[in-house]
Amino acid sequence: MSNKINNKGEVLAWSMYDFANQPFTNLVVTFIYGTFFTTVIASNEIVGTQQWSHAISITAIIVALLSPLMGALADKGGYRKMFMLIFTWITIIATTVLYFVLPGEILKALFWFVIANIGFEMGSVFCNAYLPDISHSKNIGRVSGYGWSLGYFGGLVALALAMFFLVQTDTPIFGFGKGEAGAYENIRATNLLVAIWFAVFSIPTFLFVKDHKPDTKAFLKNAKHTVKDFRTTATELKQYPQIIRFLVARLVYNDGLVTIFAFGGIYAAGTLNFTFDEIMMLGIVLNITAGLGAFLMGYLDDKVGGRMTLKLTLIGLMVAMLLAVFAPEMRPFLQYTLGGSVVPVWLNSKNIFWIAAVLIGAFSGPNQAASRSLMGRFTPESKKNEFFGFFAFSGKATAFAGPFLLGTLTVAFDSQRVGISVIFFFFLLGFILLNRVDEKKGMEQGALTNQ
Repeated sequence: MSNKINNKGEVLAWSMYDFANQPFTNLVVTFIYGTFFTTVIASNEIVGTQQWSHAISITAIIVALLSPLMGALADKGGYRKMFMLIFTWITIIATTVLYFVLPGEILKALFWFVIANIGFEMGSVFCNAYLPDISHSKNIGRVSGYGWSLGYFGGLVALALAMFFLVQTDTPIFGFGKGEAGAYENIRATNLLVAIWFAVFSIPTFLFVKDHKPDTKAFLKNAKHTVKDFRTTATELKQYPQIIRFLVARLVYNDGLVTIFAFGGIYAAGTLNFTFDEIMMLGIVLNITAGLGAFLMGYLDDKVGGRMTLKLTLIGLMVAMLLAVFAPEMRPFLQYTLGGSVVPVWLNSKNIFWIAAVLIGAFSGPNQAASRSLMGRFTPESKKNEFFGFFAFSGKATAFAGPFLLGTLTVAFDSQRVGISVIFFFFLLGFILLNRVDEKKGMEQGALTNQ
């Protein structure tokens, strides 16, 4: 891997997949459709939060089961780009169908969201597996950061378009209806924007990122052998103890990220009374800070290593979660302890949450980029798709836990604030587990396999 010379055009083409798919996370999962589901489609916000958490959990379980097997199959038959294309179009089609789901059609909304989300997550598995191909050990952090930062820029532009032409305007584009009288067509149409965006901007990745020609004639034979070989691969993974330690840590802290992305907008709307317009602005701010964070900390990643970068991001995310959880109580507490006249007027629950949101954006982007680059540093050349399948597995195997606990606690205490507090503990435990990872040894183990 260290002898590779970067092709800047290929790096850009690969990064375009992040640019293309990030609006799905922003507009569908986090800021618009998830909030729309809990506040309009579902019977009420508390029940809707629990139902949305179940959908996220189902996605996580299915992706956790599929990703290692399909990663191994991609390695065996060269199906990486083919699989990425298939799952991309599953996302595009299912997201388009979400436009036709009306308020009250709860099961229909959840079914098509789960299908779209599975396609999105599985497409990312095969996109991530290209990272060791297009980078080397000295710049893998920067290349991963480029992809994430370009992705957040794409999410930012898509959010801005949705806000100015569909959500915030009094006259949505193409005559889409607004509000209950217009069947919320303008909100539902954001799904069409996501689908078209993904279809158009993923084209450079499929055209210009190089890959082996797939062995389509032997697909069934390869699939049969893949299932048999899966146990062998899982056994071989034991030869890479640093990868296992890292994946266990990621298993935990990524649950926190999954839960933030799924419920950040829902929490802002339900607990802090954010309007749709404010949630859109929240999304824009998060994308700006996340993109800048991923880009700038990519250089830090190459200097101090992925493990240290991850630990710094988790500290920042824990501080952000404490602010977010206690935002509704912060001003009354300060007024009581310091005196009402001493507390600045602007220090209200919404503004405190804005501070938390900026920190979440600034550290979540670098966290994802550093996780991907650290896995790339550890991964043997011959097992990229296979091991990145386990990387996806580590991100989803228990990713149902965060949403499930959040939904359960929200209903049990009739409080979204209690529910969302669980995220802090995922970050804390992930931080503790990262202390067991030795990055230098992990890179040496991967390099020995490549020789």
